[in-house]
Amino acid sequence: MRVTIERSAFLKALTHVQSVVERRNTIPILSNVLLQAAQGRLKLTATDLDIEIVESIPSEVARGGAATVPAHMLYDIVRKLPDGAQLELEQATDGQRVSIFAGRSRFALQALPHEDFPDLAAGDFPNSFAVAAVDLKGLIEKTRFAISTEETRYYLNGIYFHEVQALGMLRAVATDGHRLAQAEIARPEGAKGMPGVIVPRKTVLEVVKLFDGVDGAVDVALSASKIRFAAGDLVLTSKLIDGTFPDYERVIPRNNDKKLTLDTAAFAAAVDRVSTISMEKGRAVKLQIGGNKVVLAVHNPDSGSAEEEVVCVYDAGPIDIGFNARYLMDVAGQIKSDQMEFNLADAGSPTIIRDPADEQALYVLMPMRV
Repeated sequence: MRVTIERSAFLKALTHVQSVVERRNTIPILSNVLLQAAQGRLKLTATDLDIEIVESIPSEVARGGAATVPAHMLYDIVRKLPDGAQLELEQATDGQRVSIFAGRSRFALQALPHEDFPDLAAGDFPNSFAVAAVDLKGLIEKTRFAISTEETRYYLNGIYFHEVQALGMLRAVATDGHRLAQAEIARPEGAKGMPGVIVPRKTVLEVVKLFDGVDGAVDVALSASKIRFAAGDLVLTSKLIDGTFPDYERVIPRNNDKKLTLDTAAFAAAVDRVSTISMEKGRAVKLQIGGNKVVLAVHNPDSGSAEEEVVCVYDAGPIDIGFNARYLMDVAGQIKSDQMEFNLADAGSPTIIRDPADEQALYVLMPMRV
């Protein structure tokens, strides 16, 4: 293999693929990136056996071939080379080294056999559809904060994507048992009949990063155990979580008749301020709701107390209810409108929070005892 490539294009592709490579690996070849040169293009592939990222970039291929070299080391070398540099990659005849030439710099990296590199993308993907990149990103960003980090409930460690046949919608749901986030878009053409799938946390975070600059559509393909996202020269393939997502609709209340409307920014800032008093992980803030105000209160026997009033619109009976302050701020961060709406029942029941300008998203919070 002998290839000439422009530094900035190579660096951009390496930035994408090396992000999936773990720093410590018990399987040496998983620390490497697979380089394949043919027909005027260089294809880069990296995997951790759960996610595979592939990107193809233009190059001058003097001699085709394939090799694997340490991903992070190659990335660091290319990153430190001067902008605008032309790189030449050349594989030794014995296949055990790949040399990198750029100006007066020369590096030689140990290579491992490309035949040993795993192929995660193999197999059929019977379901496929295209979704606008902005819609896909929106579904993920509105729900990812509610993904569980508790490994024992592994089936909650991702976002559940599924179609809602009766409504003709594609819906994303995440929950950790204390809060739930739901967002949906009109079902893309081709998504009808798709199976419900749980996409792992690491995968959805990579998807947001990789396809952030994409203006058009992302092609999504599904099998029983894998999902593939593709746009342009970039392809991400991931294993799905093998489990059953719980019947989340049972925890979404239907009869919360007490409506509270607040200024989003003022409320989030007030929660942030009063929660300073309570530094423990499950810091609870009490909302004393009545009339035209909400009193936010935190009482910590070890450090003191804090209270702040926020004006509101509320015409139901008084109610005192407690929530995790971090969860309140996470939800407020998803509200794009100036106002946010709470639909409450009582101090012990789940509360629905909505963005008045976004009918296709809702958030559910379980109350805390305060």
